[in-house]
Amino acid sequence: MATRVTTVDVEGLDEAVGELRAWQVEGAPMQLHPGDLGWFRRFGASTTAAALRTWRRDGRIVALGLLDGADLLRLTTAPELRRDEELARRVAEDVTDPARGVLGPGRVSVEAPSGALVRDVLAEAGWSSGELWTPLRRDLTESVPEPGIRVEVIGPDRAAERAAVQRASFDGSSFTEDLWKAMAAGPQYTDARCLLGYDSEGSAVAAVTVWSAGPSRPGLIEPMGVHRDHRGRGHGRAITLAAAAALRDLGSSNALVGTPSSNLGGVATYRSAGFQLRPELPDLTRNA
Repeated sequence: MATRVTTVDVEGLDEAVGELRAWQVEGAPMQLHPGDLGWFRRFGASTTAAALRTWRRDGRIVALGLLDGADLLRLTTAPELRRDEELARRVAEDVTDPARGVLGPGRVSVEAPSGALVRDVLAEAGWSSGELWTPLRRDLTESVPEPGIRVEVIGPDRAAERAAVQRASFDGSSFTEDLWKAMAAGPQYTDARCLLGYDSEGSAVAAVTVWSAGPSRPGLIEPMGVHRDHRGRGHGRAITLAAAAALRDLGSSNALVGTPSSNLGGVATYRSAGFQLRPELPDLTRNA
């Protein structure tokens, strides 16, 4: 039977990432992706390990959660156990009881894939719908149109430029050259690419990082941003097309991305780049 929630040390990161990669199967609902851990790795291996929670059955990881801040757990399970009642109820107990060290008291949220039984169990326990998210998918069977702007793959020598575009794309971002290098030092980055898009005057106008989970598995866009001084000129569509092409080159079966449904501009950008809407899904929230 599944055990109570456990933590992960740095030595256990590879096992956790390996399981997560294996869970990325074509046609499954969008879920926590190895790229999410890869992007989180910008804070370092120790911090990433400390943010992970795992549930095991017969020694195998069967559910995994990433604490994205103090009040949000991004949770997924092995695909074949998405409707497993014992696992769903154990996970729900662990995330509901602050004494178990997953989520604290007060207002907290859980993100889980569509169709996961744990969503039903949490709703039965009084958790309500929280922030609404829009998942999008682009099939990569066919070639991707050219982006229409110059796009370059970024390495350590241009990490500062990549970080500057990130900060100019997201209000409050504290992304730095050192954080980029910490992210790129992680093993997940072996199957990732960081891209910068440039306008006709040579200015860096958009950035994206893409993460493969291996050949014939869904790839992830996380994050994508357009410099605030260069918006409204199609650069978001262009860098998103470049991202999809990069994932296709890495062997991904499709490109996935999720964004808050309130981000109407972001949803429109992805749709303009050939991404198809999937059913919206809310976080589950427990009030104080």
